[in-house]
Amino acid sequence: MGTITERKRKDGSAAYMARVRVMRDGFAYHETETFDRRPTATSWIKKRERELAKPGVINEYKAADPPLAKAIDRYTEESLKEIGRTKAQVLRAIKNYPIADMPCSTIKSKDIIEFLQSLTSQPQTVGNYASHLAAIFAIARPMWDYGLNDREMRDAIVVARRMGIISRSVQRDRRPTLEELDKLLAHFVDRRKKVPQAVPMHKVIVFALFSTRRQAEITQITWDDFEKQHKRVLVRDMKHPGEKIGNDTWVDLPDEAIQVIESMPKTKPEIFPYSPDAITANFTRACKLLGIDDLRFHDLRHEGVSRLFEMGWSIPKVATVSGHRSWVSLKRYTHIREAGDKYADWRGLQLAISNR
Repeated sequence: MGTITERKRKDGSAAYMARVRVMRDGFAYHETETFDRRPTATSWIKKRERELAKPGVINEYKAADPPLAKAIDRYTEESLKEIGRTKAQVLRAIKNYPIADMPCSTIKSKDIIEFLQSLTSQPQTVGNYASHLAAIFAIARPMWDYGLNDREMRDAIVVARRMGIISRSVQRDRRPTLEELDKLLAHFVDRRKKVPQAVPMHKVIVFALFSTRRQAEITQITWDDFEKQHKRVLVRDMKHPGEKIGNDTWVDLPDEAIQVIESMPKTKPEIFPYSPDAITANFTRACKLLGIDDLRFHDLRHEGVSRLFEMGWSIPKVATVSGHRSWVSLKRYTHIREAGDKYADWRGLQLAISNR
């Protein structure tokens, strides 16, 4: 059954998108074309339906030109590199959209743009969808001889950026105040006394602040990864645009972060044996309870990096702690003026290391 969707162009004229979709033995063949006149679109649908109804035609498409969903499945099944959780979720979600039923060779830039437009997320999130989908387009033809055209994908991304459909993530500049941190630590110390099995968030927060580590990185650090004599720790699977898995990196630890580690009991292989989701949930709930607005756990990393620049550290020296491979990423901090260490006499550190 074919369908026709009328769309308005920027110049006010009408465009008619004709769509043909045929199901045969569990295989869905999907094809679209746009016309200036509705009668022409109707004629095209009738013509394509007659052609596709001929014996063996759909089977030929199925054998030589699988749907995008098949390419996604092969990518996830055959990739030797472990696929990150977010990327895996995005690829699974894409398979629920009509574009996943389209044969690879029929997907044009306009189809990709229409798919991105159908997403109801923010442009930054839509950009992630485009990025992960682009990975499929980049390897499908050279690796499996599937008809995905990488140029169509690149053209779609260019258009989507210029039209504002996708965009890069907005940099946050939110930094916690000492008062806010004091409230959080007091809350979690009190909670720990009442519920001894609760996550020692006061320690996690202070370690995140001074080490500049992300919550997922914190929970993977083991005692074997910690080298006190060299004041460093091995961060496994450090986040990186090109290598999110297997990107193990040694980073330096400030003395304050080392003190927090030494206050932790050696009961498990991990120094902080908790889940990233539990840390995020505890932090978010506490902020809401304490009336602390728009503060995220990741803002502690931003605060920690900012602190190092305020102490007069150079970009290369800060990078040894933060783990940034590219100094370009740290240029956003170059406006920060040297102001000393506002945490020099902060009681929060002592509160974290003296309370189990």
